[in-house]
Amino acid sequence: MACSCATHGACLLAVVVAFLVASGRDGVAEARYGYGPGHGQCSPVAALVSEQLYNSLFLHKDDPACPAKGFYTYASFIQATRTFPKFAATGDLSTRKRELAAFFAQISHETTGGWATAPDGEYSWGLCYKEEISPGSNYCDATDKEWPCYPGKSYHGRGPIQLSWNFNYGPAGQALGFDGLRNPEVVANCSDTAFRTALWFWMTPRRPKPSCHEVMAGEYRPTAADLAANRAPGFGLVTNIVNGGLECNRTDDARVNNRIGFYQRYCKIFNVDAGPNLDCAHQQPY
Repeated sequence: MACSCATHGACLLAVVVAFLVASGRDGVAEARYGYGPGHGQCSPVAALVSEQLYNSLFLHKDDPACPAKGFYTYASFIQATRTFPKFAATGDLSTRKRELAAFFAQISHETTGGWATAPDGEYSWGLCYKEEISPGSNYCDATDKEWPCYPGKSYHGRGPIQLSWNFNYGPAGQALGFDGLRNPEVVANCSDTAFRTALWFWMTPRRPKPSCHEVMAGEYRPTAADLAANRAPGFGLVTNIVNGGLECNRTDDARVNNRIGFYQRYCKIFNVDAGPNLDCAHQQPY
């Protein structure tokens, strides 16, 4: 179910941006609203990713074997990007494409239904799942008093980024306008909300972690602690942010390699260089 919100707010923003550009104030439009090239679109991402391209990236998302069949629509993705106008709209064209490739790679790994000999290759099966199957726990951190668990609720992985734990559902819901603690199921029932939670995670720094967006947009500035931990900018650092505690500071991790495989495929499709530091084998997790 798309659960689409009204689009008039995003389109009104595009009109404001267009007015500023027409008035010769491109810099104001880009700095204030995060619109770079493609600002005439209601979502700048739509200028980079057509529906046809989106469906070719996630070639088997609507396969009958995928539990998320029909859930992750292009319309829902574009609608969600309007909540975060700086997503894939920061920096030059190559930087923007690289950020898209990185985001798509991470959500593909988290939701993949692929395997080594899968039709069209294992990296064509992103967005196959919308929630964790048979979770081993309810992902409730009872020690977190700021975001207390609601009785009977499970905070297992849901959505493109597999949002997990009460301390993520709570602030995500607060930021996006739903009760993530009392109603975590909405992330697996509403595709707009599912994509918005993934973009919220992507765009929001949780210090000392930078945001994934900051890393891929070239805005990350490593601290002394980051340098000592070998946390260099690149796709590998994004993996560290997403799941470094389980996947980083170890060599030849299959999960890391799977993320890289998706990323390299998408970079090739976008005709952009993948950049340095693709893995996190020598990075200390946060």
